[in-house]
Amino acid sequence: MIEKQCTLTEKKIDRYAIYLREQERAEQTIQKYVRDLNALRKYLAGRPLTKEMLLRWKEELTGVYAPASVNTMLTAVNCFLAFAGCRQLTVRLLKIQRSLFSDEKRELTRGEYARLVQAAEREGNKRLSLIIQTLCATGMRVSELRFITAAALSCGRAEITNKGKRRVVFLPDKLRQTLKKYLQKQKRTAGAVFVTRTGNPLDRSNIWREMKSLCRLAGVAPEKVFPHNLRHLFARTYYAIEKDLSRLADLLGHSNVNTTRIYTAESGRTHARHMERMGLVIT
Repeated sequence: MIEKQCTLTEKKIDRYAIYLREQERAEQTIQKYVRDLNALRKYLAGRPLTKEMLLRWKEELTGVYAPASVNTMLTAVNCFLAFAGCRQLTVRLLKIQRSLFSDEKRELTRGEYARLVQAAEREGNKRLSLIIQTLCATGMRVSELRFITAAALSCGRAEITNKGKRRVVFLPDKLRQTLKKYLQKQKRTAGAVFVTRTGNPLDRSNIWREMKSLCRLAGVAPEKVFPHNLRHLFARTYYAIEKDLSRLADLLGHSNVNTTRIYTAESGRTHARHMERMGLVIT
């Protein structure tokens, strides 16, 4: 009976997707869960959803994907099992030891950030230049750009609603003035600042592609250039000044300071320089 209740079908996945939307989960998260569940369904090939099969699937995933990716797929399945009333079948996530240092190959420096902005300006892409600066100067997510509106520029703050949580993002005065001039040239006085030519909100994938197109011109490695890396640069820059994780967590919209700690991690080279300056070797 339990086996029958926990079989994985396309219809059950569709019902689960409806449930997630009713819970106001992000559409991107819902699509990811559906993809992962369909991957498991394909693996099962009509066989019952048992603990043994899940452990086999977990082992197979471990040989193909990075541990963090495996865990996101297992989380999708575990959440579905809870929904289906089959919690007894849930599997443990892989244990991942948190790295003490950030990956230097992926850490965007302040100089590289400046070169990206300058490259966008040389290309005549003022909108992209301002998007990059807005993301980095506020620490907001690329999905939150729609909250940067003419009204937000007037009051100096944007009211962000994301995943059922609300927070205020303050807009630096220099950024406000720059964005106001941009709106004036666009002959717009209301609505979102960053929109397409037809007035629709920008898609994050378009922003990602436009940023990637700047890599060669700016002389920045492609693996460093993606919107979320600007959020990390904001976090590291703020923490270098304030050294206050709790306040930074509030600014970033994190409910867990441990998440914020990941954002402030620096490369091992930075720590090595600090140790050299300590001058504790005597002989």
